[in-house]
This record gives sequence, C-alpha cells and structure tokens, in this order.
Amino acid sequence: MKTDFQQVADSIGAMTCVMSVEKLPDGSCGEIRIVTGNRSYIDSIENPPGDMHMLSEKFIPNSLYTRYLNRDLNFEDYCYRAAVQKRCLHSYAHPDRYDIWFNMTFLPLWPDEGNLCFCTYTMEISFEPSSERISNISGDIASAVLETAIALRGAKDFKQALGNTVKDIKKLCQSESCCVLLVDDEKKSCEILGHSRSEESKIRVKNEQDNNAFYAVASTWKDTIHGSNCLIAKDDREMQVVADRNPVWYRSLRESGVRTIALFPLKSRNDHFGYIWAANFHPEQSTRVKEILELTSFVLGSEIGNYLMVNQLKEMSSRDMLTGVMNRNKMNTDVDALCSLSEAEAKPVGVLFTDLNGLKRINDSQGHSAGDNLLRSAAHALCTLFDARSIYRAGGDEFVVILPGTRQAELEEKADALRRTSENYQDLSFSIGCCASEDCRMIRSALMTADERMYEDKKKYYGRR
Repeated sequence: MKTDFQQVADSIGAMTCVMSVEKLPDGSCGEIRIVTGNRSYIDSIENPPGDMHMLSEKFIPNSLYTRYLNRDLNFEDYCYRAAVQKRCLHSYAHPDRYDIWFNMTFLPLWPDEGNLCFCTYTMEISFEPSSERISNISGDIASAVLETAIALRGAKDFKQALGNTVKDIKKLCQSESCCVLLVDDEKKSCEILGHSRSEESKIRVKNEQDNNAFYAVASTWKDTIHGSNCLIAKDDREMQVVADRNPVWYRSLRESGVRTIALFPLKSRNDHFGYIWAANFHPEQSTRVKEILELTSFVLGSEIGNYLMVNQLKEMSSRDMLTGVMNRNKMNTDVDALCSLSEAEAKPVGVLFTDLNGLKRINDSQGHSAGDNLLRSAAHALCTLFDARSIYRAGGDEFVVILPGTRQAELEEKADALRRTSENYQDLSFSIGCCASEDCRMIRSALMTADERMYEDKKKYYGRR
C-alpha cells in the first residue's frame, strides 16, 4: 500500500517534511527531493524566519531540495543515510548562510518505492546556541576532544600546546593530516598554528612558504563551503563537487594525494578567523570525523579567539597608535629583557637615536595635523630601512632603533642611509646619534651615548641654518 506522506508529515508537530532519495544502480546517491511537508515546514519556506531566505519562497511538492537551498553535501549525506541505509540520525548545526541554529532529526520511512527511498526531516530553529545540544554527541568523542583541548587553557606556550592538540585530533579522526590555520583578511595573510601528518604522508600544506599564494587559496574556502557549517567530501562524487566549486583548490588537493577532506571554519563571537581540516580519513568514518571536528571547532574557536584577543591587546599596548611603530613602554620592556640576559646569551647591540628637526616650526605654522603627518613620514622612512618592531617612538619627536647583533661601523652606515632616505620626504630631517656595545646588557649606557651624539648632531643642524 502506498504511504500517505502528507499524513506522515502532518502527524508530527515540529517543522517536518518527507524527503525522497534516489538510489542509483551502483548504490550511490541520486536526486533528493522534498516530497511534501506539514504546514509549519511549508511556512518556513514561504515565510522564512529571521534572516533566512530561500532561493524560492513558493513550495512545490516533490521539488528538488536545491530549488530552495544551495547544494549542501552534509545535508545530502544525512538524507542518504536515513532514507537508504535506514538509520536514525541527529545533527545540531549553525550554517554560515543563516544566523540560526538548527536542531535536526532524520528518521527512515518504509517501504521503498523501487529505487526511491524515503525519510522524514524534522527541524527546530533557535537564534541562540544551546550548550546542551552542542554537547549532545557520543560520550567517547566529547571526552576525547575536551581532554585534548583543555590543555590549551592556561598553557604557557599556546602554540606548542595547540600543536599537541592537533596531533591528538588527527589521531581521533584517524586521518593522515590535520591542520589549524589562521586567515587574516585585512592583511591578506595566513598563519599555520598547528599541522600534524603521518610520517609516510605525502600531504603538504600547499604554498606554505608563499604567504600570498597560500592566502589566495584559503580565501576561496568560504565560497567552497557554500553557506553550510562545514565541507566534508568522502568519495569521488563529493570530491567532484569540490572540483566544480573550486577547481584550483581541487587540483592542489589531488596533487597532494588528498582523497577525502573535512574542512570546518573557526569562529569566536561570530568572527571568522581560520579553519581546521582533516585529510585522508576512511570514508566510513566520515560521521565520526564530522562529530569530532564539529566539537573541536567550537572549543578551539573559543580558545584561539581568546588567545588572539589577548595578543591584540598586548599589541595595542606596545604600539604607538599615531605612527604604527613600537611605543616607549615596549622599548622599556625590550631594554629590560636585553639587560637580563646571561653572559652566555649576551651579544653586541647597536642603538640609533633620532630626533626630528623642525617639528615645532611646522606645528606652529601649519598646525598639529601637519606635524602628525611629519611624524608618520618619519616612521615610514625608518620602516623602509628597519623592521617596525625594532623601531620605538621614545618621545614626542624622538625615535629609537635597537638592533641586536649590530656593531658601530654597520650602525653608522645605517645612519647615513636614513639621512639619504629622509630626502625623499617633504620637510623631513633627522638629527641622529648612534652607539654600539659589544655587550647588549650595557644597552642603557649605549642609549645615553647615542642620545648625547644626537644632540651634538642637532646643534650642527641648527648651526648651519
């Protein structure tokens, strides 16, 4: 007797539809359609809540699900396993395309109709995450993930602890490779926080030595995930979806010997800052890998987000906001660190002390904005010759450059180079004093000498005017 699918959907109070999954002759997944739905489910399509929006907001029974949603490999996998493999499944997810959390249940239906298999799809939606739902995964996975991640809390060396966590996650996933990657869209750069691979693995992080090229690839992953909460490709059919969406990355994966891939975004407070992925896990373990990385990305997102926030606060407290170079507090800290080195660690250090000529005149005649621009020009000129982290704005118009490992002759060459560089900037002129010490623990004495020499140079400048 033919199943009354409308009656099945209407018998469930929560938003529910009946899905049909075509089972192809080779056992793989074909078309997936929404056969029908109860009133509340149809309303979720025709009158979507919150910021949800559908590709079409007119429900037509027995339509391909992609009439309403972008293709989602994770959703297809759950439908296939429920309808074809007759498994009862649950998932809790926050897809990127909506700022909504979905509590989803998939239940198999009998009987099949030829090559068509059926399941129910029931969903509850909320606008805030539920810790109870997030933790509602198998106990062994939750325990293992939390045990590896808890080592990050309070770790003295966060990156080293994270590296150990990545190794543990790789073991849990039984994958060949696992990696945590930061992506900075403002700086258009990437940073590998942790990468673990099997000894026999040929997988490399593509272009890890070329930051620009690496970022160019990583910046495409958001579109490849295509609004879902993750990307999991466990067989050739699903890898073909990756090839269709992102042919450049797909070729890179194939060249590296990647056969299966799971990619999850890392977020904190809704800010996206990176990814975690596992590669070359066994296809039959894809559900377990999804659960592991789902919880891992949630936990690591919070921990790494806090780590980045603390680092940003440290950076803000160490950097001069007007010029972008380091500030006097950072200089004092770095000087103290050099003074506290042991005799065996001590090495030469060079100090270059500079002061701008004519800043007061420009402030008085053109205003403070012109003076600020001159200070920025000074910092820019210094940064063309020295690493910004070795340059300090020590006072109003005083800049200090500290160069470990630099001796007097080289230091004087750098001073001459700075004078020549300043000629490329309007109104920019430095008075410069430099002093090198064979023992960096004597840097305070070198700073005093460099300061005295800078004032001698300033007297000469004004004597020539």
